[in-house]
Amino acid sequence: MQFNPMDPEFVADPYPTYHRLRAEDPVHHSPLGFWVLSRYEDVVWSLRDPRLIKEPIAAFVAARLGQAPPGLGLSMLDRDPPDHTRLRGLVSKAFTPRVVEQLRPRIQQIVDGLLDKAATARQMDLIEEFAYPLPVVVICEMLGVPLADHERFKGWGLDVARGLDSIMLPPDSEVAVRSIESRRALSAYFRELIAERRAHPRDDMLTGLIVAEEAGDKLSTDELMATCILLLLAGHETTVNLIGNGTLALLRHPEQRERLRNDPGMIGSAVEELLRYDGPVQRTARIPSEDITVGGKTIGKGEMVMPFIGAADRDPAQFPDPDRLDIGRTDNRHIAFGWGIHFCLGAPLARVEGQIAINTLLRRLPALALATDRPEFRQSLTLRGLASLPVTF
Repeated sequence: MQFNPMDPEFVADPYPTYHRLRAEDPVHHSPLGFWVLSRYEDVVWSLRDPRLIKEPIAAFVAARLGQAPPGLGLSMLDRDPPDHTRLRGLVSKAFTPRVVEQLRPRIQQIVDGLLDKAATARQMDLIEEFAYPLPVVVICEMLGVPLADHERFKGWGLDVARGLDSIMLPPDSEVAVRSIESRRALSAYFRELIAERRAHPRDDMLTGLIVAEEAGDKLSTDELMATCILLLLAGHETTVNLIGNGTLALLRHPEQRERLRNDPGMIGSAVEELLRYDGPVQRTARIPSEDITVGGKTIGKGEMVMPFIGAADRDPAQFPDPDRLDIGRTDNRHIAFGWGIHFCLGAPLARVEGQIAINTLLRRLPALALATDRPEFRQSLTLRGLASLPVTF
């Protein structure tokens, strides 16, 4: 088979293609120039094996695009140990489950405020008016970014997120060009904000990162910029898609929605199942530091490997009846947040935001219903999320 991630049918519903890949060619070499892994076992192995690394990806992308996107390769997401360990250690304390649990009252307050605002209209775009604002407010408050600026960086964030697909698109595509321009704009924005925070320190994560940068041996100026951009964008992207995709799945499976509404104590396992069933991040990337063999095929040193998380989480070898949504599913070892050293730092925060948002939606809007038969997904091959989700209640 020929795997074509540009196919509109694949963007709308990638899971039938994933089933074909696993059955017919689970270690697939795409004509677009990369390897696709689709079995759970292979994907987990690729995320744990230290021979599959991150740092060469920046040079790979720069060679493909003819220029290096600003900041690419400098955040912890793009680094291998020991730099990855150093950078992750600087921010990890802000996202521990204990710290995140203390945010529950504030998250509930934000959720209730958003629903209060929408209540009288009896309809809303769940993405624009609920799923997007919630995590943006939370990460802005944690990082120390003025909430009044969130409309400025919303478009930039969407462009940068779409730019994650650049290695699968033609080098001169508009996606790549806009992504680079938006990275420059975000860098300029944070330069101004960092200068302001140097002059007027506060008790926030940004001030803490500036202190680390000023120490010299912990964080360089470029790493500071890249870390700020990563925290701002990653701090809301996964949660927007978790809430949007998860609500859509529940509305399409009314028996599961009613099961959760009647027993809100199931929200923990429900969110894990929603993450598995239609996860926010569909794929990641690695490059072998030496020749490797997987599934009987040899992948050469320096070739691009794409482990497809979305495919792994529907693998029947790991999940019985994987296309069935079951909010009470047990032994649900999904990998929606990745695996190994790059396991998503913000997973505890995304989980709590998703739990509070979805439970509150079902409790306060019992008549919640889709206002369209064909919700529109964003044109992204890496991040799976809805462009909009019109609902009535």
